[in-house]
Amino acid sequence: MSIKIIGAGLPRTGTNTLKQSLEQLGHKHVYHMKELLVNPEKLHYWKTLDETGDTDWDSLYNGYDGTVDFPGYPWYKEHMKRYPDAKVILTVRDFEDWYKSVDSTVFRAGPQTPIEKVKMLGKLLFSARARNVVKCIKWFKKVFFAEKLQGKFEDKEFAKKFWEEHIADVKASVPQEKLLVYDVRDGWGPLCKFLGVEEPKEPLPHLNKKENFKKMLPKLMKGEMVCNNVESMPYTS
Repeated sequence: MSIKIIGAGLPRTGTNTLKQSLEQLGHKHVYHMKELLVNPEKLHYWKTLDETGDTDWDSLYNGYDGTVDFPGYPWYKEHMKRYPDAKVILTVRDFEDWYKSVDSTVFRAGPQTPIEKVKMLGKLLFSARARNVVKCIKWFKKVFFAEKLQGKFEDKEFAKKFWEEHIADVKASVPQEKLLVYDVRDGWGPLCKFLGVEEPKEPLPHLNKKENFKKMLPKLMKGEMVCNNVESMPYTS
């Protein structure tokens, strides 16, 4: 199956809302970080893409016709090369809101107290699947926080520069007719116009419940697809 939609937006920019919206509009299945955490055995495809700029695309995206969020977004240019007919959606939001969201969720999520850390250790000792999920999470942190943000996320000015440069890079790299710069708060209108489809009667599904982060990881480690009521996954340390 060929990828028709390439998400170039950073995590915490409405990517899960976009995923659900695209699927509601008829896309069969849209890849998101949660897909990797439920199927951690596919991490090697992403590592190969990271190391070589190429991968076994057909095996990676078997059954999918779109991709958003991490791990796809850092390689949106490689995706464009592989899928030249695909459209690109750059999700954006106010920088201050984005920074606070990342800081309070994916940057700090994970076992914090001694009891939580002991419980996590127990899961890792007795579950190979849990260990594989944690490998995915650690790889995310390496790529996003250590490499893309150069370990300087807590330097807000640096993070803002990273944010602005990413947006500018996408706008400069994607042909205007194939690019939608999209804030999910704008609703169905811009998205449906870009895709050439009718707007649904029901409201666009805004999905952003940060309080569910800690509840999700145990389910993901068991291989359960988490209910689609969150913005992204609990990337832990």
